[in-house]
Amino acid sequence: MNAIELINLQKEFKKEAVVKNLNLNVRKGAFFGFLGPNGAGKTVTINMMVGLLKPTSGKINLLGFDIDKDEIEHKRKIGIVLDRPLFFERLTGKEYLHFVGRMYDLEKRTVESRTEELLEFFKLQGKKNKFLETYSAGMKRKISLAATLIHNPDLLILDEPFESIDAATSRLIRNNLELMVEKGATIFLTSHILEIVEKLCSEIAIINIGELIFKSSAEEIRNEIIKEGYSDLEDLFLNLVVPDKEKESLSWLE
Repeated sequence: MNAIELINLQKEFKKEAVVKNLNLNVRKGAFFGFLGPNGAGKTVTINMMVGLLKPTSGKINLLGFDIDKDEIEHKRKIGIVLDRPLFFERLTGKEYLHFVGRMYDLEKRTVESRTEELLEFFKLQGKKNKFLETYSAGMKRKISLAATLIHNPDLLILDEPFESIDAATSRLIRNNLELMVEKGATIFLTSHILEIVEKLCSEIAIINIGELIFKSSAEEIRNEIIKEGYSDLEDLFLNLVVPDKEKESLSWLE
């Protein structure tokens, strides 16, 4: 069964297509990396998947649900970290996690225990009674991740989740995401940190100028890297998305 099915997905702004006839399947239980340079269409695709943007055409199925026909049920099973997280800034960290937990219809006792565990995990205990508007960018990213995990979702859609996150917390997050996949969850990840993608993901796709240009399993990618003489995933990625004619240095530095 596929956790994600994007079928002929298209998004246009002022008649210009930024996502072009995208077809992509992500199997249930995959740790899937969705890569592309800035402006490639990654975040637009994710915003369509989570319902923040309406596709110009095409279809999206998540966990077997057609999101155009199902308003609520699939959302109970999904966790989301957006590129630019949205918050109620006048809630404290603790209040925000309580709100999210209750929104997912978790029992009050479960919400309280998971909130405390998540705050401790993300090293936010000392800030739990402070308003979110006072949080740094890294702290806001942490509370966004905490809210994503509180209901133990079947599908996580993560847009740049490691941005502004310190190295120690990043490792803890990666370890727990891998545990979730081992238990059957599906993770759809975008990140500019290709080293993390290479370590975590079992499958990888690359989008460029709105079009899918590459999709393969991690094992096939490793074989391709060896076969073509690339040094790593970053080298392969750059070969696919950076035109040969692009300047590699400034004229006054040559």
